[in-house]
Amino acid sequence: MSAVYKDDQEDWLTVCLKYLLFVFNFLFWLGGAAVLGVGVWTLIEKSDYLSLLASSTFAVSAYILILAGSLVVLTGFLGCCAVIREQKSCLSTYFFLLLLIFLIELVAGVLAYVYYQRLSEELKQHLSHTMTENYAQPEKDAITLAVDRLQQDFKCCGSNNSHDWTVSAYMLSKESEGRVVPDSCCKTMTPFCGKRDHPSNIYKVEGGCITKLEKFLADHLLVIGAVGIGVACLQICGMVLTCCLYKRIKMEPY
Repeated sequence: MSAVYKDDQEDWLTVCLKYLLFVFNFLFWLGGAAVLGVGVWTLIEKSDYLSLLASSTFAVSAYILILAGSLVVLTGFLGCCAVIREQKSCLSTYFFLLLLIFLIELVAGVLAYVYYQRLSEELKQHLSHTMTENYAQPEKDAITLAVDRLQQDFKCCGSNNSHDWTVSAYMLSKESEGRVVPDSCCKTMTPFCGKRDHPSNIYKVEGGCITKLEKFLADHLLVIGAVGIGVACLQICGMVLTCCLYKRIKMEPY
């Protein structure tokens, strides 16, 4: 009688573990979709600004998230198959894929954290030089478009303030045609509106575009970190449940 009760108890525990893993896989899919979405959103939303950064760390962390999110979605299917078939080889593969994704997300998190720490300094050193030296210059169309979009989207003018443009290569050239700031500095952007730098005509934002871009990128990095940590916690739970189910299956007779 006790042996039968023990077998029933073991079967009950195994069934509970299987249901828990099914629930985990559902949450895991949602987490994977979130990771994939954040990675794509990071690259698409304001993607022009990536050309204004000195390093590719920000973009790399987003690409890593996209890779991790794609693996999560595929791994979720394997997890369901492993639970249904109760094969130890499938469970082992599933466990190691969870571990691999965890390590990938850890790398993305570390990159995001490191870049977050030096984001302000990089922008201060690089953005001003990029805007004054490369704006509207030959073969710098991507940077020109990025600066114009930056100033219009964030309603700012110049890296620190509108006076930065007075020493820019563009304003000192004949191509400026009398402008003192680019037309994208204007509150209402029209041809040659940059000839008048009065506060009623152009954006006079304290801290300039550096402050606005820094906050935008910092917010993105925080989202990357938060989503990565959330999904990583889910993966740890999944690895624990997988190990427990693996042991239950191992103890059961063939």
